[in-house]
Amino acid sequence: MPPKIGFVGVGRMGANMARRLKKCGFNIAAVHDATLDHAQVIAAELDSRACADLSEVTALSDVIITVVSDDQAMKAIFSRGLLRRAQGKLFINCATVTPSVHVWVERKAGRAGAQSLEACMASSITQARAGTLYLMCGGKPEAFDRAKPILEMLSASLRYIGPAGEAAKVKALVNMVMNANTAALAEGLALGEALGLDLNLLREVFAQTGANSRVLETDGEDMQKREHSCFFSAAHAAKDSGIALKLAREKKLKLPLATATKKQYDRMVREGLGELDKSGIAELTFRSRHDQIAVAR
Repeated sequence: MPPKIGFVGVGRMGANMARRLKKCGFNIAAVHDATLDHAQVIAAELDSRACADLSEVTALSDVIITVVSDDQAMKAIFSRGLLRRAQGKLFINCATVTPSVHVWVERKAGRAGAQSLEACMASSITQARAGTLYLMCGGKPEAFDRAKPILEMLSASLRYIGPAGEAAKVKALVNMVMNANTAALAEGLALGEALGLDLNLLREVFAQTGANSRVLETDGEDMQKREHSCFFSAAHAAKDSGIALKLAREKKLKLPLATATKKQYDRMVREGLGELDKSGIAELTFRSRHDQIAVAR
């Protein structure tokens, strides 16, 4: 029998991962979310149980997939009952958090007789629903082997990086570079507009030259059209660049581009734009837009 799956965190990513696994024939036994009403809606859709108590999710499930927002949320769920009935269970943790937090979770899970694996995602909502995520995994090899049949249903590419914390380091660098590319693209398009250039033409030239990037493909047209429906929020971009910069400080390494990028995303959060997609950084760089930021909200 396939394992029973529980989800802790059924927001944009978690809910679509749960939908994908349900479609693949897995029993989504339990869901928990910080907002109980939302958990109840998702549970009804998936023929699952919405649990207010985290320990109930663990009791009802063989494998628990966590998709929470940050270090604080991750530590909170593993300190507030998620491990209370965890003997023999497997926790697959998909949030982008500080690597040391994944190490801490693995240690706590082990003391509770459970296994833990980080499965860091380098994709977005569309890929979660389609089962084409790019997943980077860290933890004990036996935990990876146990999780693999589930993760293969969620991913088009699955990579084992190494011990706990190692995949999270790689994910932090992926997002740091992606965020800097996004900020640079916004500046290039903003300057193009200020120079009176045709932005359609400019994007076509970028795509055929050294200015090309995946960010150009995913965000370029959205920046031009001011379409910032959220697939990866500016608030998460700020948080993830901050994780990379913390790692850099630990190694006494200065990263001026990453630092400048984080300041831009922090500014978005301060100005109430944190829940726009990361492409919304263009609202800060186009000269014609900043006085009209409310239009983009």
